[in-house]
Amino acid sequence: MKSKIKVGLFVDTFYPMVDGVIRVVDNYARRLKDKCNVTVYAPRTSAAFPIIDKVLEMGSMTEDDIVDRSLPYKVVRCNCLPFKTNNYVIPAPIFDVDFMLKLNKSKLDIVHIHSPFTVGQMGLYYAKLQKIPVVATLHSQYKQDFERAVEFKPAVDVAMASIMNVFNNCNECWTVNTDIRNLYIEEYGLKSPCLIKNNATDHVPVKDKEAAARMIERRFGLKPDDTVLLFIGRLTFLKGLDLIVNSLKNVKGAGFRFKMLFVGEGADEKALRTLINKNKLADDCVLCGRIDEKADLEAIYSRAKLFLFPSLYDTNSLVQIEAACQGVPTLFRTGARTAAMVKDNHNGFFAGGTPEEYAKKLTEILSNEELYEKVAENARKELYKNWDTVVDEVYSDYLRLLKQ
Repeated sequence: MKSKIKVGLFVDTFYPMVDGVIRVVDNYARRLKDKCNVTVYAPRTSAAFPIIDKVLEMGSMTEDDIVDRSLPYKVVRCNCLPFKTNNYVIPAPIFDVDFMLKLNKSKLDIVHIHSPFTVGQMGLYYAKLQKIPVVATLHSQYKQDFERAVEFKPAVDVAMASIMNVFNNCNECWTVNTDIRNLYIEEYGLKSPCLIKNNATDHVPVKDKEAAARMIERRFGLKPDDTVLLFIGRLTFLKGLDLIVNSLKNVKGAGFRFKMLFVGEGADEKALRTLINKNKLADDCVLCGRIDEKADLEAIYSRAKLFLFPSLYDTNSLVQIEAACQGVPTLFRTGARTAAMVKDNHNGFFAGGTPEEYAKKLTEILSNEELYEKVAENARKELYKNWDTVVDEVYSDYLRLLKQ
């Protein structure tokens, strides 16, 4: 075997956009570059119209170009169809001659796809053509996405059959926890071998929590004695943001003071602000906008008392691991697959899916400091995992697949 293998990571959305899958791919690539020759294959995302990209005020360089030059690994971009849907572009690698030439000349040893759509499909096609191993990471509950987008069940069935055809043609699939593995096998019809590969974080515990707290308080107008509740992620009601706000109305009515920070941006930001105002919580909630700096995010987590994450959509969100890194436990919604490694009142908390149930659990947590401290410590010990360890395992698995 060559001294350094060539690995291609294929993903259907990438920086300058930010989501959990993008951050997973970035953390893989940053660590694999010291072990392999790694290339990320991704779409142009800074504009839906690739031709218009060329006449931006930045001159001949697009926002994607600027981002790619700042990354410590190689990125090959493909053009997209001239429209967007839900803030995501539609990649069209097959129509991008330059992309296809670069891929055909890459001489990859292994392909790792992180999405089953056009870029991921191109990775699978290349792997089959070159007769090299291909592995897929199962990041999402795709059936939920299709059911929300299309109300016609036969169309959902066709879409699911298409993506499962991609995954079932891979040598191996990896998923983030046992619940999601079982979902794919029992409900989606996954036939390929499937291993568990937990997500992780590159965050580190804040050393000076007092200084970090003062910085966050100045930035967002908080008082030192404010109880901070936190959400970080895409501002979409898919994540249960409406449940959070409606619950907080009950929490406030029960006499508890708090400051709720929403960090991020997304399609439902305006609707979220409207709901906050409707529930008369404008003085209790802060929409912080998008924050990308890791040190700033670490400081925000460390200032929080509790992370609120009632999403039934996510599979193994990075934010819950980042919160645990700072010793901040998460309040999930009962039935959340993203919390498959969490036990109620041990290393996290669970609540029912109504505002009354979620608020009741939240007030119980805030009223029991002894239980809170125990759960916070267990979250830090048991749920915080660093990407270095995970990617070491990933590299070993690449070598294993190449020997088969």
